[in-house]
Amino acid sequence: MCGITGWISYDRDLTAEREVLEAMNRTMSCRGPDAEGVWVDRHAALGHRRLAVIDLEGGRQPMAVERDGRTVLVTTYSGEIYNYRELRSELTARGHAFRTSSDTEVALHAYLEWGEDFVRRLNGMYAFALWDPREQELLLVRDRLGIKPLYYWPTADGVLFGSEPKALLAHPGVRPVVDGEGLAELLGFVKTPGHAVYRGMHEVRPGHVVRVRRGGLTERRYWALEAREHTDDQETTVRRVRELLDDIVERQLIADVPLCTLLSGGLDSSAITALAARRLAGAGNGPVRSFSVDFAGQTENFTADALRPTPDGPYAHALAEHARSDHQDIVLDTATLMDPAHRAAVLTSRDLPFGLGEGDTSLYLLFQEIRKRSTVALSGESADEVFGGYRWFHDEDAIRADTFPWLHSFRNTGFTGTDTGGLEGLMSRDLLAKIDLEGYRDARYRQALAEVPHLEGESATERRMREICHMHLTRFVQVLLDRKDRISMAVGLEVRVPFCDHRLVEYVFNTPWSLKTFDGREKSLLRAATRDVLPDVVADRVKSPYPSTQDTRYADALRGQVRELLADPDAPARPLVDEEAAGRAVRSTGHESRQAMEMALGVDSWLRAYGVELAL
Repeated sequence: MCGITGWISYDRDLTAEREVLEAMNRTMSCRGPDAEGVWVDRHAALGHRRLAVIDLEGGRQPMAVERDGRTVLVTTYSGEIYNYRELRSELTARGHAFRTSSDTEVALHAYLEWGEDFVRRLNGMYAFALWDPREQELLLVRDRLGIKPLYYWPTADGVLFGSEPKALLAHPGVRPVVDGEGLAELLGFVKTPGHAVYRGMHEVRPGHVVRVRRGGLTERRYWALEAREHTDDQETTVRRVRELLDDIVERQLIADVPLCTLLSGGLDSSAITALAARRLAGAGNGPVRSFSVDFAGQTENFTADALRPTPDGPYAHALAEHARSDHQDIVLDTATLMDPAHRAAVLTSRDLPFGLGEGDTSLYLLFQEIRKRSTVALSGESADEVFGGYRWFHDEDAIRADTFPWLHSFRNTGFTGTDTGGLEGLMSRDLLAKIDLEGYRDARYRQALAEVPHLEGESATERRMREICHMHLTRFVQVLLDRKDRISMAVGLEVRVPFCDHRLVEYVFNTPWSLKTFDGREKSLLRAATRDVLPDVVADRVKSPYPSTQDTRYADALRGQVRELLADPDAPARPLVDEEAAGRAVRSTGHESRQAMEMALGVDSWLRAYGVELAL
């Protein structure tokens, strides 16, 4: 896993702009703490920061292929190709010679052999650029599900690109301007594919490639979810899910550095940990390391709420004992969560305020501790989107709502299970009307609906659930994948997501909802496919999302900071805040309005730290 950046300019000589490229590259030092490199030609400048995971000595970048003394192709690459060994054998049989054992070199030769369609052969998570000096063309490539980020900024004579917005913002020609649409995207919790919030900046959409030529940019989709008839019966479907999971976990355990799993004690992370433990033990390489996050005193004083019926600790320990993992709890306290340095580090990692507050900060602190012992971690992320695990998948009101189902659910229970009102809860009513937040959400919902493929003859229920599954796999999952990538890479930790293997996603997407819920519960297929490696107490546990601190001192601290914001006439976010709503929030008790306070405070910190210009 790495950070990449680059600059293509057809009207200037970039050999004189090396310092600019190096400044862009430095912004991603956390993504690649092990090595850095730049490659500069007249019209192309590529930068790379490396986190060494495979072929520690041979995988340095940018990497080039030379023939007859001439460079014919060069790449700056981030990610992992899990089937690179098979591809390497096929390419060798076709006459290609390799200098390294890295998957990066396989990507180069695959492009030389198969052209732009080579990307259809890749299994993995990746975001990379390929520059062809002969044709003077750049190809930007992003994986099917959008696991790895890749941003770009079209210029008058080329393009800038990078793994994160901060790389582009380091270029002197880029200003951090956010208009009304960008602010609506930030507050809306809809994650429009390709939208980057900053005006003029874009993301390469998942499953797409962007080609840059002298004449401009073109975008092409190489993968999308398709509606296909599912003919397997229940027993065959469960068996196929397990076969895919066994193969996926085996592939994603490949690393030349220490590896671990993230374990919450829920079905998703427990299944990955148990399958990894079984595979490693079978190869004589166990035990698997596992890590959990917890909050001081939470297990002993836990109170069930609308989202979380049980604490994670006892279930994580039950799975760790069952799988014989080398387990460690990372226990956090409120003072650590409120540390301004930690909160600033999270903002810098994401380049935007996302209002998940201590959920992001605790994830950062968890990853920071894990990085002391491991370089790669396997996560259970995205199983809820693939198998239908969230509560709103099973809430008739949310299913029937004419909007994204998670937005309907959040209005009732919020993110933490106790607060309501959404991320925009403390924002000025005039501001929300000006950016037309509800209109923006509705337009994005209509756009998402229009993209859903259908099968003829589907029942109304199956049709609607296909729509909901599709929206989660193309919108909601992007929020969580971006969060996972950006926060993990802020500490140089590579997090792999086995449930995002496109073969599994395609198969389960086309499995009827009646099969996905055949036992009357959430994630029936995953539970049945992995029950044999799980203790019953874990297999039967009711879904509980990522943990949130229940210490009321945390909400009290937020209220104190909101009071300070309201009292500061120079606070950049103050004109955006509804003083009446903020006043109610600071007078409240318990956990009310936590997410809204987090967003208001985050916006203020972001405007200060990034010098953002709001063009409203």
